[in-house]
Amino acid sequence: MDIVIRHAAPDEYDSLGEITAEAYLRDGLLDFGESDKYLFELKDVGKRAAAADVLVATREDRVLGGVTFVPSGGPMADIAGPGEAEIRMLAVAHDARGRGVGEALVRACVDRARATEGCVRLVLSTQSSMRPAHRIYERLGFVRTPGRDWNPLPDMDDLTLLTYELTL
Repeated sequence: MDIVIRHAAPDEYDSLGEITAEAYLRDGLLDFGESDKYLFELKDVGKRAAAADVLVATREDRVLGGVTFVPSGGPMADIAGPGEAEIRMLAVAHDARGRGVGEALVRACVDRARATEGCVRLVLSTQSSMRPAHRIYERLGFVRTPGRDWNPLPDMDDLTLLTYELTL
């Protein structure tokens, strides 16, 4: 599959937002389903693009998926510290899965992190059920960092996010 990775264009924000929301909903990653507050964050690609780099994977002008790359902290960073970049909200359309789209997006983030001055690590958070994504991360050399695992909603004990890092 010929996949092109590039910055998302404003006219693709709605499409990418829907792909991301559908991926999280379909995979059961939102505790409150369609009423989950995080669903609105997933759909708001314009907000992400104003604070970080939103990349899309396309094939023949069709958006297949996307990822948010946070180069050096800022409002979109969850866990990145000094010298670290972060990957957020990786999502691939259901019918495009298993074709290398997710891996191409992660590789693009690795390349961007390596090109970011002063960046020594690329970090990310993931849910325990996101096993296909874990396989991508591990195949590309990311390692688990259990000491950084965290809970975005402390009142929900079962929502601990796992963390990974790649030393550049």
